[in-house]
Amino acid sequence: MKQLIYIFSFLFCTVVTAQNETLFQQGNALYNDGDYSEAITKYRAILDSGSHSAELYFNLGNAYYKLNTIAPSIYYYEKALQLAPNDKDILNNIAFARNMTIDAISPVPEVGFTKLIKNVTNLLSFDAWAKVAVGSVILFVLLFLSYYFSYSTGKKRLAFISSFVVIIMACLALSLAYHKYNLEQSDQPAIVFAKETQIKNEPNLRSAEAFKLHEGTKVQVLDTVDNWKKIKIADGKTGWVLSEDIKLLKNI
Repeated sequence: MKQLIYIFSFLFCTVVTAQNETLFQQGNALYNDGDYSEAITKYRAILDSGSHSAELYFNLGNAYYKLNTIAPSIYYYEKALQLAPNDKDILNNIAFARNMTIDAISPVPEVGFTKLIKNVTNLLSFDAWAKVAVGSVILFVLLFLSYYFSYSTGKKRLAFISSFVVIIMACLALSLAYHKYNLEQSDQPAIVFAKETQIKNEPNLRSAEAFKLHEGTKVQVLDTVDNWKKIKIADGKTGWVLSEDIKLLKNI
């Protein structure tokens, strides 16, 4: 019975993949013919099937950009960057799209020790730092056993110093893994989709306006209260926006 389920699952995935490839090629043909709206329809049909890729998001961003639709264009370029952060074509095109936005926000530069820790943390993924920590602990155990069973004073000294250095490395890697995890959990980027939205001081319509934002601006979501999101922009200012006016980037 299980074998039949696996066979049907495999056949289903094969059919869906073939259909998506056909849709992708149709979308590309429509894009090349200048029919950007229909191309978007084909690309979005692939998304609706549960499939996604950097290439798909990139093409969606391009199609929306050709239609001068700022927010979706930036949104899908950002989605593409999440999967291919070093792709030069995506970086180049998103720069053009960002030039179409109204809000000119100067980011607060990171300096000193905070910047150093963040740069070191981002050298590896959470999983990679965790593996380094586990590997260091295993190496520490082996070195400690070597120290314990060694009869030579020189070898004991070397094993002791090495095990001390390795356990420090393990603690450092564990700390960086924990920091990386916290960074990933707190990173909740979103794109403003409303043409213009009022950012409030409090999560209610009666609250005073803190500032305005316009479509295409990238924000960080800090908190949620009912249908309001607390956001932070690149210059450090915070406020509350209606949830319907923004779209989270981590949602597939």
